[in-house]
Amino acid sequence: QVQLAESGGGLVQAGGSLRLSCTAIGRALSTYGMGWFRQAPGKDREFVAGVSGIGGNLYVADSLKGRFTISTDNAKNTGYLQMDSLEPEDTAVYYCAFPRLITTMVPRSLISYTYWGQGTQVTVSS
Repeated sequence: QVQLAESGGGLVQAGGSLRLSCTAIGRALSTYGMGWFRQAPGKDREFVAGVSGIGGNLYVADSLKGRFTISTDNAKNTGYLQMDSLEPEDTAVYYCAFPRLITTMVPRSLISYTYWGQGTQVTVSS
């Protein structure tokens, strides 16, 4: 049984920072990689960032590059999403997920992921 648990969400003012954590149980992040997604009210869930299982390649969505950074601590089987210069438009529920397959490229589609965390709320006030 694979379980993912996110933490680190909260309320922050625009321009502030948050670091989200996602700890996995039952599957090695170093083998499968990890993805981060977010879903704002009334919008579809969208890809944010990810790390591939093979090679540990990192990828951040183009619109978020320069503000968001993904990293991992394989010894803790934990992934991190560092979010800086936050904007009200970043308000969403953030999810981590394990991909279905082990790949060299970071999957960016929802269907590529099979296990999901419960989500953590990030609210950015203006």
